This record gives sequence, structure tokens and C-alpha cells, in this order.
Amino acid sequence: MWFRTCNICLVIAIVLLAACHRQDSPKTETDTASRPSLRQQFQLDNYIEIGDLSALRKRGIIRFVSLSGPEENHLPRSEVVTQSHFDLANQFARRLKLEAKWVQADTPKEAIQMLLDGHADVLADNFTDTEKRRELFSFSIPVFHTQQHLVTGSDGPDISDPDKLENVEIVVNANTTHVDTARQLIDAHPDAGLTLREVPLNDRLDDLLDLVNEHPNTITILDSNVVEGLRSYRDDVHIGAAVSEQENIAWGVRKESRYLRARINNFLTGNLVQFHSERFADWDEIRESGVIRLLTYNHPTSYFLWKGLLMGFDYDLARAFAEKHDLQLQVVVVPHDQELIDWLMTGRGDIAGSSTTITQARIDRGVAFTTPYLEMREQVVSNSDSPKIEDVRDLAGRTLTLRAYSSFIKTAEAIRDSGIDVEIEVAPEEMSYSQIINMIADGELDATIVDAHAAKIESSLRDSLVPGLYTSDPRPQGWMVLPQNTELKKKLDRFLKKFRETEEYQRKYQAYFEPNKRFTQKVRARIIPGRDISPFDQLVRNSALEHQFDWRLVVAQMWQESNFNPDAVSPVGAQGLLQVMPATAEEMGYPPPLFDPERGIKAGVKYLDWVRDRFDPTLPTDNKLWFTLASYNAGYGHLLDAQRLAKELGLDPDIWFDNVEVAMLKLSEPRYFNKARYGYVRGAEPVQYVRNISELYKAYSEVISGDIDPPMREARNGSDRAPPAGGRTPVLLPIRTAH
Repeated sequence: MWFRTCNICLVIAIVLLAACHRQDSPKTETDTASRPSLRQQFQLDNYIEIGDLSALRKRGIIRFVSLSGPEENHLPRSEVVTQSHFDLANQFARRLKLEAKWVQADTPKEAIQMLLDGHADVLADNFTDTEKRRELFSFSIPVFHTQQHLVTGSDGPDISDPDKLENVEIVVNANTTHVDTARQLIDAHPDAGLTLREVPLNDRLDDLLDLVNEHPNTITILDSNVVEGLRSYRDDVHIGAAVSEQENIAWGVRKESRYLRARINNFLTGNLVQFHSERFADWDEIRESGVIRLLTYNHPTSYFLWKGLLMGFDYDLARAFAEKHDLQLQVVVVPHDQELIDWLMTGRGDIAGSSTTITQARIDRGVAFTTPYLEMREQVVSNSDSPKIEDVRDLAGRTLTLRAYSSFIKTAEAIRDSGIDVEIEVAPEEMSYSQIINMIADGELDATIVDAHAAKIESSLRDSLVPGLYTSDPRPQGWMVLPQNTELKKKLDRFLKKFRETEEYQRKYQAYFEPNKRFTQKVRARIIPGRDISPFDQLVRNSALEHQFDWRLVVAQMWQESNFNPDAVSPVGAQGLLQVMPATAEEMGYPPPLFDPERGIKAGVKYLDWVRDRFDPTLPTDNKLWFTLASYNAGYGHLLDAQRLAKELGLDPDIWFDNVEVAMLKLSEPRYFNKARYGYVRGAEPVQYVRNISELYKAYSEVISGDIDPPMREARNGSDRAPPAGGRTPVLLPIRTAH
């Protein structure tokens, strides 16, 4: 609340100044070429190569083209995650000992043209094998088999039979095979009053389904494998009759790339192994299959999506183990209301773990634990408006609300049995740890017990949370396996013991269990009127001018990201002054390292510009700014989920403060993120990120002009004085989104 009015006035003032500097012509929905997207920007730095496998080996690179790109994938929830195009393609590149590069296209037509023109080597996405396309390029063996189906929303029409459709609007993604199918339906039912609308939503399938749900007599057409992915987190998707024969989804290569195609086919033949949903396998069977399955939760330290990357302590360790033994890692996401042990006991995974404490009760249920990969204490967390709980006696008269079935219940009962008058409330089964934490932060609950790392991180992000008394000694955590899988357990034990001794393990521990000191620091950057606000002001001015940002905003973000340290490296690998992920920087045309200040700033501002360009041009200017920052921090997909949730909650999806930020906080709770395409997000982080930068941006704006002087060389003829400010303040103006 404290900065709303000032920031709105500030943004309005900047808009008025910028209006004199740049005139934006009106954009239409079909205007898709006015600005280069990330895909187009990357292509400018790309090269042309039309050779076969031998030519790729000389370069050491293989380029995969995708419509959504690796960082746009929704959180995999299906049991055959290893069959995703991204995972398969990266493994194929490793087999060839080539570096995988990903380029993106806006439409299937553009992707095909990139392949034919030599800007990509393999089409690796949901491309349907058709006779028309076979005239242009060659397909691999099928990766998936699918059919096109009629799809509608909760209150949609009867789609059980195409003959029952009447006065229905068919809304489909433009430039896809679904357009042809829709036209065939209309031609086959000339008296049914069917109409067609093509929408350029590309990979934004949630927007397409939202559109269908908003209009009761509207349907769409989607591939069956895509629909199943959507149904894994949405309950407003109804699938109806098939409207195509079975189709093959396959990869594409140029016709001249015979050897590359042969290697792809051999690889796919050996790796697309379909398993029954249940199997009991020890080490020999796992090695023979080439796949090891991890049962885990979509959880803040186990498995989640952050800045487009799949991450998590359990996930990273399991992936390292799989890569060491040349296995594919298959992640099986278990619903939060079901237990990992039950899924393990029925053969739906080979190992199971999600920051799982080793307890005798779990062992008694029939599982064996690996050697511990972590030790963690338990700790009390309470609201800052109440007295801090530093000693066990401070719990007298307090109420602990504890997660159902958690090991913390026994801890609390032991404290009560020792004579401390503490009230224990076990939360309803559907209430998660994150929901309990959020309610304590909001003052709705008094206190709880959580793992110490969670207490430390959450309290660093939210001033209303206070970590207190440790209620246990460090308790070991490990993975669960079936007792009969003794050889698998030996392999895991040996790996975990050695891995714990490496620097990589320490980096991962810090990444997931220690607060980011640069992010959570509360020391404001020193501001002296008339002085530079950072050592890199001129470099920022140059990049900000090129991409039309207020340079003071970028400096505020730079302080938040790195404290003006150009050598900064985050625990997850982001580099430089603006903490850009290496893969993202490469797509920007700035391959890492990014420790040179100018290079790091250029990569970060270019990426910030691309993120901004993805939002609806009608979005209010100030909120577009906050949305851009939130997306830069957490990832564009999580922002889309938060906007959708805000709308469901009756909040304004186009306003950040007190609206979308509220939804972002709730996406840490399973009852909400289970229905979100991109899954769990530690929502307090992007919320605090935007607040910190907006506060510092306001402070900078009060003491230093946003004007950008022309280059000094223009003033050197006859005067040593700096030239008068000639530029206007750049700003986040409404610009057409790339989609």
C-alpha cells in the first residue's frame, strides 16, 4: 500500500515523457512482425547448416526447433515423462556427443521453414506426420500415436458424436492441422450451423480452454496426448469423439539428412520402451530397461518448475544418479493426498522420496531407506505479532497447528506430555504445509512446526514469519526402496555417500535449503543525490535506451539481483549483474560467462525486453512493468497461472498489487497449484521481488533524473561541459505481444 500512489504517479509521468520520444502505431491481433521475439532475435545470431550428421559433428552442435521451447514446458505430471520431446532430444544429443541447442518458432509453418532453410536440424515437437509434410522433409519413426478429438468446457455442448453438433463455434489454434479438420467437419455437416474461428494462441493452450469455457456453445479440437496432459491439472476439460484417424507424432529432418534420420530412428527404437504402470525391478532389470523411476511430490525442495527449468533436491540427485549409470530418469508425480509408500509398494516407482524423514514407523510399513542424503532439524514458526517462541516454556498457552499425518505431531505431543501447556491442532487432511504457513503469515493461525530449512527460507521472504525454537536434533532424510531390491539400494547408497563429499552437493544444498542472501538482504543501496547510483550507470543507460526501459528501474533490479557484483553466481547457476541463466543468455545471443558487466547487462535487459513483449498490449503500463519483473524472477508460466487463478478468485487478473500477487502466494498450496499448468511456485519470492524493486525504483526516481544524455563525444568540440539532457525517459510502453 505504501508505494501505490507514488508509483502510479511516477509511471504516468514517465509515460507522458516517453510519448514525446516514441510514437507506437496501433497494433492489431494479426500484427505479428512489428518486433522481433526471442525466437527471431536468436535466429539473427543463428547460422545456416544444411549438412547431414557429419556436418553437425564438425560444428559440435545439434539444433532442435520447438514451438514452445524447453522453458515453456508445463510441469510434467504424467508417468512417461522421459518420452517428452525435450528430454528425449537432449539425451539423443548426449549419445551423439553433441551440444543441444534449442530454437523456437511461433507456428508449425515457421518451424518447418527454419528446418528447410538450415536454421535448425531437427523438428522436435508435437508434429503430425502427414503426406503433405512428407513432400517437404522426412519424418522419424513415431514418438507418439494420437488422434484429434473434440474438446469442450464444463458447460459445453454434447461432443460425443460430430453428428450431434448444432450451431456450434469451433475455435482452433491457427496454422495447425486442427484447422483442416474443423473445415472438414463444417463441410460434412452443411446444415448444422457450424462456424470456425482461428486464434493465434500457439502453445497457450490454457488460454484456448479458458476461451472455450467462457462460451457455452463453443468447442475446440486437440490431440489426445495433449488433452490428457491438460486433464492432469484441469477439471474443466471434457474430451469427446475422435475426429481423425490415428496419427503419428514424429520428429522431422531434412530429406538430405539420411544418416541423422537413421541415428534418430535407432535411438527412438531403443528408448521408447513402454512399461506397465506397475513393475517390481531390482538393479539388473532397471539397467536392462534403461529407465529408473522416481516417485516424488511437486514440492518446494523436491521437484518443481522455476524460470523454465525442472529443479528440486530429490530431482537433481536422482538425475545425477541416472546420468552416472546412463539411465533415463522417469519422474512420477504422486498426488499430495496420497502417500509415496503406497505407490512404491504397488510397483509404480523404483525409488521414492520428497524430503522424507527416516522413521521407524515408515520402516515398519515395509520399506527400506537408503543412506541419508540430508539431516534436518525441526523448528517452530510463529507470527511476528505474537511473542517469539525461543524456549520450550514459551509454548505454554500457545497453539500449534500441524500437518495431518506428519512426524511433527509426535514431536508436539512429546512436548505436551513433558508438562508444557501447549494446545495441539491437527489440520484437515487437505491442508498443506504451505497453506498453514500462509495462514500464520496472515495472522489466522498462531504457530506450527516445520523443517528448519523451510522456517529459514519462508521467514527470510516474509517479515510476518518468525523462526523460533528447534524442537529436535537433526533428523536423517533419505529415499525409500522396496526391501527386496538389495542391489538397487547398494548402488544408491554408494552414490549418495560419494556425492555428499562433492562441492556440487554443497552447491545444491545451498540452492534449496539456504536463503539467497542477495535476494533477502534488507540493506537499501546507498543513495546520494547527484551521484551515480551504481558503478554501471552508463552501461545500463545504453541498454535501457536500446530497449526502451527506464534505466533507474534496471539499476534497482540489478541491486536486487546481485548487489552490483558482476561476478555473482546464484546457487542455481544464474550469472552476472542481472543474474541471467546461462541457457537464456545463449538464446539472447550472449553465450556465458556473463561476468563482464557490459555483457551481463545487455543479456539481462534484452531478456527483460523479451519477457515484457509477451504480455497483452492492452495491459495497463504500470502493471505490465510489475508482471514483467515477476516473470523475470519466477518464470512467465507461473505468472500466467497466477493470472488465471486471480480471475477464479474474483480478483483482477490485470492488476499485480493486491490481486495477481495474492494468487501468486496461493500457488504454493497444493489445492491451487495442483490445478495450475506450471505447478508449485514459492510465491512469496516473486511477490517480495517486485515489492523490493518497486520501492528502490521509487527511491531512485526521487533523487536522480531519468533523462539520458547524448554521447559525450558530441560535446567535445569546443566545450568540456557535459551536454544538456537531450533524451527522453524510456518506459515500458504497451507493445504487441509475440503471441
